[in-house]
Amino acid sequence: MKFGITAPFACSYLPEQDERLLIFMSDSVPNITEYDFLIGAGFRRSGTQVYRPHCEACKACESIRLPVDIFTASKSQKRIMKRNQDLTIHISDNDKPEYYPLYESYVNQRHADGSMYPATKEQYQGFILSPWNNALFIEIYATNELIGVAVTDNLASSLSALYTFFKPDQQQRSLGNFAILQQIELAKSLNKPFLYLGYQIDTCQKMSYKQNFLPHERFFDDKWQLITKKAG
Repeated sequence: MKFGITAPFACSYLPEQDERLLIFMSDSVPNITEYDFLIGAGFRRSGTQVYRPHCEACKACESIRLPVDIFTASKSQKRIMKRNQDLTIHISDNDKPEYYPLYESYVNQRHADGSMYPATKEQYQGFILSPWNNALFIEIYATNELIGVAVTDNLASSLSALYTFFKPDQQQRSLGNFAILQQIELAKSLNKPFLYLGYQIDTCQKMSYKQNFLPHERFFDDKWQLITKKAG
């Protein structure tokens, strides 16, 4: 495997910091088994790019994963499940035309201050899709209306939550948290021991929800370490 390091650029999550990435740059694209190994070493994908933070002065980003068999839902997470018991879940292994309009409205209305704004079809495809990866699309329906989609990579020994988007007027349902709870159940049903949630940054409010899923493991000092309670 070959890797490269980017030049420093402005961090998307901590405005006062610069960011560098360690990027997978082998001659051939990774297969699912190789990506499963890489994600177990703290890497993640965006479209076809596989990367890991490699910042000299900052170690705030920590890859986080849930050992699904020992996860215990909190009282608030149980309330989210109860609040959304009217919803129906379907799982697809193909991207569908109806996903992009939902993604576009979500990004443009909820993340207008982020790097993905404004959403475009090309940006969506470049971020979500990958020709070498088996993505699952967890569809969330209210009656017959599609209100949310959780894109989940189906790897050799794990699932990885790539991105969740939903109708902005449904924010009272806490669909981001609801989607993680659905992915936990899907991982269990597929006998996958882990659900990866990307990177946790304790000082970034946008990331704070991930630490509420306990117990979880974080990758730092080049190993996975079990966390049983929230930081602070």
